[in-house]
Amino acid sequence: MLSIALSELIQLFRNRLVLVTSLIMPAAVSAFFLYRHEIFADLYGLGYIAAVVVFTVGAFGLYTTTVTTLASRRQNLFLKRLRSTAADDTSVLSGLLLPVTVMTLVQVAVILGVLGAVSGKPAQVLLLVAAVLSIVIMMLGLGLATAGLTNSPEHAQVTTLPVSLGTIAVASWVGISGSEDLTVLKRLLPGGSATELVVNAWDGGTAVSDSLVLLVPTLSWVLVAVGLASRLFRWEPRR
Repeated sequence: MLSIALSELIQLFRNRLVLVTSLIMPAAVSAFFLYRHEIFADLYGLGYIAAVVVFTVGAFGLYTTTVTTLASRRQNLFLKRLRSTAADDTSVLSGLLLPVTVMTLVQVAVILGVLGAVSGKPAQVLLLVAAVLSIVIMMLGLGLATAGLTNSPEHAQVTTLPVSLGTIAVASWVGISGSEDLTVLKRLLPGGSATELVVNAWDGGTAVSDSLVLLVPTLSWVLVAVGLASRLFRWEPRR
């Protein structure tokens, strides 16, 4: 698995499109929010900034790159060749997705660390860590499911738009309007409960036991995504 991950890491830094979507674009959006953090904090709170940043990195950095990578490796038959080696399916997928996952976690840690340094630490750090990890797992699952519907890296630019833009839109909606109205709907949408969890973890004011319940909808989406991936994912080019 580690040899596959190292090879994939080298490929990531050679691909300009992947670098833009996984590093430059999320970094630019995050830099904007950090630069204007006082304005957004006064309007919506620091938790809103943290949630939008995490989902921006998760959507464009992790999710989109996951779909593009798997579609590309399938198209050039690299997936098929890897499957013929001694590595099992789980090791192959883990090796391919490990670099972008680590990059995402590092990005989020650095950005939230800077936000905490310039504006104040989150109220519940461990709860924030749980929220970030749940978002990363959900976006990985959704990426695997979407890769099953994606024929090529170029096609990924279309197939990834609904989920990437949708989750960011949900995060913005919940972060700005709160969850007092349309609570059930907001929590059931992908990213809704996770956004609320990030806001609670950063801004405080909510019991940990009440916030942990918010992990359930996100983990449910993980199960849905994994179920879809098991049915839709293909190791050879789609025809």
